[in-house]
Amino acid sequence: MEIGRLKALIVKEFIQVLRDKITLAILIFMPVAQLLIFGFAINTDVKHLNTAIFDQSRTQESREMINSFTSSNYFDIKLYANNMEEVNRAVESGQVKAGIIFPPDYAQRINGGRQTQLQVIVDATDNMSASSALAAAQTLGMLKSQEISAQKFARLGIAVPPPVIDVRIRPWYNPDFITSWYIVPGIMGLLLTLTLISMMAMAIVRESEQGTLEQLLVTPMQTWELLLSKILPYVVIGYIQVIVSIFIGITVFKMPFLGSILLFLSLTIFYVVANLSLGIMISTFAQNQMQALQLSVFIILPAVLLSGFVFPIEAIPAGFRLIGECFPITYYIRLSRQIILKGSGFEYVWRDTLSLCIYIAVMFTSSIVMFKKRFEP
Repeated sequence: MEIGRLKALIVKEFIQVLRDKITLAILIFMPVAQLLIFGFAINTDVKHLNTAIFDQSRTQESREMINSFTSSNYFDIKLYANNMEEVNRAVESGQVKAGIIFPPDYAQRINGGRQTQLQVIVDATDNMSASSALAAAQTLGMLKSQEISAQKFARLGIAVPPPVIDVRIRPWYNPDFITSWYIVPGIMGLLLTLTLISMMAMAIVRESEQGTLEQLLVTPMQTWELLLSKILPYVVIGYIQVIVSIFIGITVFKMPFLGSILLFLSLTIFYVVANLSLGIMISTFAQNQMQALQLSVFIILPAVLLSGFVFPIEAIPAGFRLIGECFPITYYIRLSRQIILKGSGFEYVWRDTLSLCIYIAVMFTSSIVMFKKRFEP
């Protein structure tokens, strides 16, 4: 290998990347837009559900319970219905997502110390909203029941016995369950996957269409030298995206970075190169830039869905979980959350790092073989 020849190739690739200023601007500023959109828009804690109330009791007790629902911020009362038909129409039309029905004898049964039923209707076409509404309604009902029991015992002069089991929950690493803290590390992996794979594949296919790739291949350079020179400019772009993402996560979303930034940036190189190697492999199958883009999307979609970014790994069936392990984003998201949110050191992420290294060795070697078959004369 001649250092001068490799240096010339690297300079040539940087010049070619910098020449396309529109694409370069998109690659650099896309993390800002994507992080802001996803960070603010994605929230698994669904609140402020439009709700219809059918209060057949119309008593002080029912009004207190309604106040409990509204003060929880999970339910926004949009309709006070006069009959069940109004509730049904509101839910069916999509005007409301939940309906709460108080029975006529609600106050009498409570004051008499008897159990009463409070019906909650939920539009389950959106299962996340439905689950959130049901959990909130059940919790509010339990808390209100405990409050009523405590008041009854107090009036009788009886001390309320403590619960037999005292469950105290201490959520670590994200005690307030802030969705953006969990989402931002995943978005970093998503952005690198979206941009690096497709741009790498399209860059090689574009040079093949223009005829410049064939001119380079007749020179004395080795195939791996050519591919290495093409990778390096996108490594720089990848790091710019990561640094911008971390900055936005910390400053805008107040995400804590508990681990070592140096360790995180050092291990990111393996993920960046893994994605670029996959992009090179895609380029060996694509006949034109449109095919390269379509193949990239075909690979990216299952990679994102099965990586743990959208759905928890534990919720994915075992067979599909194995498919997810075939994509580098799975290891990077896990690695990112460990370092950023838990403050873990290398001793906790070395397995994911090793998996990325193995992926690079297999994919880059395979890419060189396929590249020679496809492009070399």
